[in-house]
Amino acid sequence: MTPTHFAFSAAFTLGLAGLTFHRTHLLSALLCLEGMMLSLFVALSLWSLQLNSTSFSIAPMLLLAFSACEAGAGLALLVATARTHGTDRLQSLNLLQC
Repeated sequence: MTPTHFAFSAAFTLGLAGLTFHRTHLLSALLCLEGMMLSLFVALSLWSLQLNSTSFSIAPMLLLAFSACEAGAGLALLVATARTHGTDRLQSLNLLQC
């Protein structure tokens, strides 16, 4: 495993670990998701550059577009929960009251 592959694997794993172990605020969960998507984007971009194929060159842009949509939806949910519940703590959210 090359050092670049290890760096992107470690960045994805750290984002996943942060998402699973530090679930106190919705904003920290969204930041961990964005870190994971960023490491996937860079790894996919480098992979398509290493293959020198034009058929894989659209994949990083599609991932970036879906990441932007995910970020927009996450921020909309963050604003909505902050307005209705007064905080972004995940322990204060109750799915049974929806």
